[in-house]
Amino acid sequence: MITIAPSLLSADWMNLKQDLDAFDGIQDIWFHLDIMDSHFVPNLTFGHALVEQIGKYSKNSPHKLDAHFMVTNPDFYLETFKNYNIHNFTFHWETVIHHDRFINYAKQFYPSVGISLNPSTSVDLIPDYLLKEVDLVLLMSVNPGFSGQKYIASTLEKLEHLNNRKKKLNAKFTIQVDGGVNDKNVKDLINKGATNFVAGNYIFSKARNEFKQLVESLRS
Repeated sequence: MITIAPSLLSADWMNLKQDLDAFDGIQDIWFHLDIMDSHFVPNLTFGHALVEQIGKYSKNSPHKLDAHFMVTNPDFYLETFKNYNIHNFTFHWETVIHHDRFINYAKQFYPSVGISLNPSTSVDLIPDYLLKEVDLVLLMSVNPGFSGQKYIASTLEKLEHLNNRKKKLNAKFTIQVDGGVNDKNVKDLINKGATNFVAGNYIFSKARNEFKQLVESLRS
């Protein structure tokens, strides 16, 4: 099953509800929230007040909230975001020291906990036992910070290596890819083991009545 996670960073923020409503009736959608602090990455995005409102909206929606924390201190957000109806909490491997403790604590508040890796961070840094504990691994196929960047083709080799480790361990985590995903590269990514795709500019640069067609183009 292929999940598409439209990145709200690329949405029309002045008409956000209309953009969210445009996904009504489309199956296996996660709304992807890029939480940035202008420290870990050179951008500042969704704050608590906006995420709280999106969380209230999602309570009446079948679509889950997928929060990707590109922040220096993800520990701070674990508790401050816990009442915002977030399904998946993804933190960056590069920002945490005691990963196992962080994951176990996060699981008290969030149904799914994920690890994200920058393009230059090796998947071999994640030990086997953590791959068995985590629910999702997000491979960044662009350097985090801004939407609309060019896809890094070497992500495919990294993805294949991660998927081979997953099979060897009989692990259950989902592999998500974020950055430059489109209908030209998604087939290769699926063939290498990814099943969850963040897509921002590819979807939101078009009219709302095209969203469903664009989502299906990534699945087919």
